[in-house]
Amino acid sequence: MKKYIYPAILLLATASLSQAQTKIFDGKTLNGWKRLAGTADYKVEDGQIVGTTVMNSGNTFLVTEKEYGDFILELDTKIESKLSNSGVQTRSHYDAAGNGGKGKVYGRQFEIDPSDRNWSGGIYDEGRRDWLYPLDLNAKAKDAFKVGEFNHIRIECIGNEMKTWVNGIPTADVVDTVDAKGFIGLQVHGISKEEQAGKKVYFKNFNLQTTNLKPKPFPKDIYVVNLQPNSLSAGEKAAGWKLLYDGKTNTGWHGATLKTFPNHGWEVANGVMHVLPSTGGEESGGGDVVTNDNYSAFDLSFEFKLTPGANSGVKYFVTLSEVTKGSAIGLEYQVLDDKLHPDAKLGRDGDRTLASLYDLIKANKQERFVHPIGAWNTGRVVVYPNNHVEHYLNGVKVLEYERGSKAYKDLVAISKYTIWKNFGEAPAGHLLLQDHGNEVFFRSIKVKELK
Repeated sequence: MKKYIYPAILLLATASLSQAQTKIFDGKTLNGWKRLAGTADYKVEDGQIVGTTVMNSGNTFLVTEKEYGDFILELDTKIESKLSNSGVQTRSHYDAAGNGGKGKVYGRQFEIDPSDRNWSGGIYDEGRRDWLYPLDLNAKAKDAFKVGEFNHIRIECIGNEMKTWVNGIPTADVVDTVDAKGFIGLQVHGISKEEQAGKKVYFKNFNLQTTNLKPKPFPKDIYVVNLQPNSLSAGEKAAGWKLLYDGKTNTGWHGATLKTFPNHGWEVANGVMHVLPSTGGEESGGGDVVTNDNYSAFDLSFEFKLTPGANSGVKYFVTLSEVTKGSAIGLEYQVLDDKLHPDAKLGRDGDRTLASLYDLIKANKQERFVHPIGAWNTGRVVVYPNNHVEHYLNGVKVLEYERGSKAYKDLVAISKYTIWKNFGEAPAGHLLLQDHGNEVFFRSIKVKELK
């Protein structure tokens, strides 16, 4: 009997192996692939797919004819020059009428970015939402990708989560709400300068798994971009993140001058904490609200949506011990419509603009990373145990400082806060959402305490 059992087992094992691996590149032809959008060239050379930049082409994609849902994709890629840019599309789509009739590919992309900012391995939403995971969120991985060498990349798209690795180094983690399936694609970036023409991008050693998927462990200390409002992923929970707003109630919050949550001026419903419009002045509606708990070293993340001309803020190290007629005193991540609100032109050198440390340090931001009024933006404040502080806007670090340092004290001395002794230096304090009399929305407020 045994001589019949062993061949059967071998056949089952072989079938399982072939089922686990899906061949998308035969090493000789581009069968199963098609070019979309631009006019850049793709050829097969020495068992590799080679893309070459073409002047005034626009972004060009070589995409699979089949669509894929859950998968793990590994491959090797090389970009020969810092003058060219590339990427790998996942669960992506094509709009033939897009881009003025030239066609548009859109969807999440594993970014290959040889520029000085070193964001290779980050996640970009091509043709749709811009950057989802700039590598400022995981600075330790910025040097993982090597220009001029083959790099091994790994992409996991399982369920609603996309994770990436470069040369074995974990780089990005996004939990998304769109695209359950789509094509896989390779990008040759559009160029407009002669010195960028003729640059090549190489892809080889494709290994696509679509069944029996085994996720690779991902470190708990890497920030997760979670685009599902008011939720925590399994990884976030394991890392110690906690929701400060459950999406339904005001549990965990009270008025800055009250023992309970304000009975007017705020609406907590439909997944948002909503500051209702009043007179446009501090504390003119329901008043500021603060967390019941105090925090010392922490990672705070929140989403906010502004209405035209709106002013608000997220404050930290709020002790509620100062006597003030206006908003409670604390370090403030400015939330503001820079174009329409006059506060943006006050202060010193723009230190009252969006994402700035209000009245102290200006945020160094670029317009492409500021989502328009009426769209959701993501703010983040990280206070390390050594009092190093960072502000982020939509995943990009826009400022940093040392709380309590001489440089910090010098800034306080020339600010509106000079009247408060040891301003912003409390060992712990509440977190605060400001009522400045304008309509503003908050959601996905979460915190992780740091040790």
